[in-house]
Amino acid sequence: MATRIAGYEVQGEIGRGGMAVVYRARDLRLDRTVALKLLAPEMARNDTFRRRFSHESRVAAALDHPHIVPIFEAGETDGVLYIAMRYVSGPDLRALLDREGVLPVATALRIAAQVASALDAAHQHDLVHRDVKPGNVLVAQGTDSDHPEHVYLTDFGLTKKSLSLTGFTTAGQFVGTLDYVAPEQISGRPVDGRCDLYSLACVVFEMLAGGPPFVRDEDIALLWAHQYDRPPALSEVRSGLPAGFDDVFAKALAKAPEHRYGSCLEFMGALRFAAYGTGPGDPGTPGRSADRAPTVGRHAVRTPPDWARPVFGR
Repeated sequence: MATRIAGYEVQGEIGRGGMAVVYRARDLRLDRTVALKLLAPEMARNDTFRRRFSHESRVAAALDHPHIVPIFEAGETDGVLYIAMRYVSGPDLRALLDREGVLPVATALRIAAQVASALDAAHQHDLVHRDVKPGNVLVAQGTDSDHPEHVYLTDFGLTKKSLSLTGFTTAGQFVGTLDYVAPEQISGRPVDGRCDLYSLACVVFEMLAGGPPFVRDEDIALLWAHQYDRPPALSEVRSGLPAGFDDVFAKALAKAPEHRYGSCLEFMGALRFAAYGTGPGDPGTPGRSADRAPTVGRHAVRTPPDWARPVFGR
């Protein structure tokens, strides 16, 4: 007999983490497929967490952005907290990187720009994701050859409100994945959207280099590295990339938030300028037509259409 939870029929497990399990489920009321996230029971027993979960799920559900997974419902039933979201068919970025190793520059920047746009939209509502990682980036099929991927950022139902909260939940659990966690989260300092910028830079670094900036054998060494070690230059890890990338990542991965870019899209604009020498409205470098697609390796890169140019803003 199929398991039913709050009007949803569970069909199979999609994935799990330390705090939640995600299932593919059927919404029995609207006859549609959803992704149903069930939180660990101990979370529901914490009154402070339950109140925060309820508030932030409502705020996250109000986010209307093409690259944020829509939340249909969030609630509690029989002592279980749950979130019902759009079901996205396609791999997550973790699976894509495990299969491909590294991505072409054009592909990495297309994916990263969509994530950056989603994060900046959340930051405008005082939501900080705090766990930006490849497993939370879903890569669906795009609309055409110019937009081969449509990217969704997920897991906004477990975000934290910015400024006043530290890197630890009131239930005593650390929020963030160690490969991508910002120094201020580790030290328990107040955070804002720049901690997501740091995590995004770690993810983009991995797309281009085949691994995150810091790799250590022990968790404590990894935490130390994020706080005190200089990140490696991308050019030391993978040859043939634009020389300007090193400076861009050095700024995005700065230890102090005030030394980073002011927004995720500003970071993406700097990467695009380093890669192609153009920004929004820039006619291009000498000898290159703005209408002619430059190439990165064997991959053609097109100037973005007007509607997409804000994503590539500096």
